[in-house]
Amino acid sequence: MFRSTLKFSLILLCGLLCGNALNAVALSTQHEGIEIREAWITLPDGTRLAADIYQPVDLTDQSLPVLLEYLPYRKDESRQRNFQLYSYFVRHGYIVARVDIRGTGNSEGRTIPYEYSDIELDDGEHVIAWLAKQPWSSGNIGMFGISWGGFNAIQMAVRNPPALKAFIALMATEDLYQEDVHYIDGIIHTDSWMMSNDLYNSLPGAPGYVMDDAWFKNRFDVEPSVFTYMRQQRDGKFWDRASSRDKYDQIKIPGYHIGAWYDGYRDSLPRMLANVKAPVKAMIGPWDHYFPHDAWPAPQIEWRIEAVRWFDHWLKDIDTGIMDEPAFAVYVRDWHPPGPGVDEIPGRWRLEDGWPLPRTQTDTWFAHAGNNLAKAPAETMLQSLKYTASTGLEAGGPVMWWGSITPDLQPSDDHALVYDSEPLQQPLEILGSPVAHLKVSADAIRANWIVRISDLSPDGQVTHVGAAAFNGTHRDSARTPTAIVPGEVFPLDIEMHFTSWVFPAGHRIRFSVANAQWPMLWPTPYPMTTTLSLGGTHGARVDLPVIPPMSAGQWRSPNFKAPAESPSLPGFETLDAGNITGYGEIKSVQHDPVTGEAFGVATNSGAYRYPWGIERFEERIEHRTSDTQPAITSVKGIYALQEELPGRLLRFEQDVVFRSDLNNFYITFTRRAIVNGELKHQKVWTDTIKRDFQ
Repeated sequence: MFRSTLKFSLILLCGLLCGNALNAVALSTQHEGIEIREAWITLPDGTRLAADIYQPVDLTDQSLPVLLEYLPYRKDESRQRNFQLYSYFVRHGYIVARVDIRGTGNSEGRTIPYEYSDIELDDGEHVIAWLAKQPWSSGNIGMFGISWGGFNAIQMAVRNPPALKAFIALMATEDLYQEDVHYIDGIIHTDSWMMSNDLYNSLPGAPGYVMDDAWFKNRFDVEPSVFTYMRQQRDGKFWDRASSRDKYDQIKIPGYHIGAWYDGYRDSLPRMLANVKAPVKAMIGPWDHYFPHDAWPAPQIEWRIEAVRWFDHWLKDIDTGIMDEPAFAVYVRDWHPPGPGVDEIPGRWRLEDGWPLPRTQTDTWFAHAGNNLAKAPAETMLQSLKYTASTGLEAGGPVMWWGSITPDLQPSDDHALVYDSEPLQQPLEILGSPVAHLKVSADAIRANWIVRISDLSPDGQVTHVGAAAFNGTHRDSARTPTAIVPGEVFPLDIEMHFTSWVFPAGHRIRFSVANAQWPMLWPTPYPMTTTLSLGGTHGARVDLPVIPPMSAGQWRSPNFKAPAESPSLPGFETLDAGNITGYGEIKSVQHDPVTGEAFGVATNSGAYRYPWGIERFEERIEHRTSDTQPAITSVKGIYALQEELPGRLLRFEQDVVFRSDLNNFYITFTRRAIVNGELKHQKVWTDTIKRDFQ
């Protein structure tokens, strides 16, 4: 029988009596056979990182492999999520360590300056070495994580610390400039994460929320990381520091990469399979930015079965058979209508031996006059497109990145050059990255191009299949961009993001070319018209990676299981989960009758109950641009966190104004700490940053 011994009430009582001593109290929690205990990891400079250790209650003289998740996302508030996630691993013979990165959560030190800094990764190596030396550790460490925790798992693998024997990276990429959320496809991007991440990192640790001089100096008054990102508008050394697209040969540690068709970081999977010489496996499913056992949309799977088999092989030297199986599990997507309202993605799983697939065939489709798409080359002609900066909302989806389920794309296509095939006679499967080949010009020195593949159903619905954007000033290099010469025709070969789709018989393939996808991508500053050359074998066309039909006997399917039931940790409760994506969502664009500007508002809010109180969050992000003066674009965000504690009401607010004109970006961050309704402290940062080919 499992024991349940929760000591939060004692800790809270001490907090009421002892005030600031609260954060120093060590937690010991036992529930359903799992113990959570706090530990301090002392770094060489004396800074201590806060860790939660999840282990079996009956651990005595045993030593077990340790799995590390290393994040800035506040371990104390995350204990419900972590208990549900980690309990599976603990019950299968592992200890799990959840460590707050320096200067975040309950860890000491100055808040990290930005994601994946050398500070974070150097500390990570010390954390791994510390875990390996503990008496309860076998000395074999595995690393895993989603998003940030997947990114730094890949980056630690490039460093090859001796005790790190294997890792699993979920919803992560090794290309920071082109694929992270700051410059999507080389174009400035702003979103909910930009508004909230620095504010969360500035908070004092729970449950004590000690607001002393050291906290103001090392957290609250530290410049937001967004300023650093916005000063690095082109690819280069800053982004190289933690990218591994040129470091595949340095990865010696076995890696399992898990991605999702509705997540924006999926391109890393085929690259890892194709380029890393160390053992690699991969899985891509029909989900958004979630762990696959708790994902949306359905169907979910119990990925932790595969994770345990993976770690058992590399950390316990148990032959689980996982390395004898095909390297790549792919969920092949069948047609579904555009969102919202799609809760389950039709399709089925298939196993592949690796990447690339030798049987892939390239089908080339040519753009023709009359909005047609055909396999024969077109007659020579030039088509033009007037740039409308405020268009493209639908193509960016509600969260505004290359993820999530998009609504019907027809409103976006109304402002694009569009080419439709005849109805297909047979189903057509694609798997890979479609490539658009364009010959273009612009009558301005800045222009972006967005290319899309969609499924046009017989009833006229347009479902997103694949896409990518391209900053025209990066046509020669994203590291040394150059202005477009007005009127000069030049080629663009745009590789779209990794995708899977089966076009049903009777449906049409749509190929679209646009110059705007706002508010996902920051508009270029000049009113303009672009041209697209059609005709001949070098006219506008798209190469589709077609998978020939397979017989039932050729189709190999994995035997993935349904998710196991996740236990709950008493004292933690979601009162309001907010948007299903977890981020502020924008659903429509309106026009201001006074200024003529287009604007859209993204919102989200939610609330959580913890043993020490209730936390509420709210956000509102207003995007604005002008079709007549696209240089005058702005985003204004308001993000607030409220902590309702015994005898204290704390509110932390962050207002962000990010705007542009023809030559510059202007950024202002205002951060406030409010105690029991009274302003305790305010800090303002502002900067003017020159537009650098954006």
